[in-house]
Amino acid sequence: MHQSIINLTTINKEINDKISENDDKKKKVNIVAVSKTFKIIDIEPMIKFGHIHFGENKVQEAIDKWSDIKINNKNIKLHLIGKLQTNKVKFVLPLFDYIHSLDNLKLAAKISNEQSKKNFRPKIFVQVNIANEIQKSGIEAKNLETFLKSCREDYDLDILGLMCIPPVDKNPEIYFKEMNLLNKKFGFNDLSMGMSNDFISAIDNGATYIRVGSKIFGERTI
Repeated sequence: MHQSIINLTTINKEINDKISENDDKKKKVNIVAVSKTFKIIDIEPMIKFGHIHFGENKVQEAIDKWSDIKINNKNIKLHLIGKLQTNKVKFVLPLFDYIHSLDNLKLAAKISNEQSKKNFRPKIFVQVNIANEIQKSGIEAKNLETFLKSCREDYDLDILGLMCIPPVDKNPEIYFKEMNLLNKKFGFNDLSMGMSNDFISAIDNGATYIRVGSKIFGERTI
């Protein structure tokens, strides 16, 4: 068995153990296997195994890697987890089924225009700058209500839930708890947060989509 499948199986067991521990049998956690920088030869065993959720953060790399694969594997769901520039939106739809990084109204308008043109409505997470970091993208929590209202009413976007990337130098659980409360406040069922080193804590705090790369594919060389 390929190492990535062994790793995925281990992660699935950890998740199921956590769900059982929390006595939340209805909860479903989707593992987005972050395949950025990895070649198709590294990803193919996962596809053959039946895994369907994969994450990329660069649009051109995703086009090169996934265009043909998605034609031949209709069940695969591709997630854009990196920052999306407005001039790349036309290439993103319909290749990507999910966008995890909506962070401004200009981008919302562009996605709305493109989804009308292509008759394809991606599922979207709004990125929240949960720690108000200057260097990080995302909507501040205090501006979320207005932003979400505009996304729904002005742009007809399919907002699935919220997404965050906590500060690297602080305990992520503090921010995961805050995100869970925000997500519930706005009536969302899905929440995108948690990576290889903190996904169990994220699941404890309501995450339904976790973005796991190195713990599945190994450390990146580039």
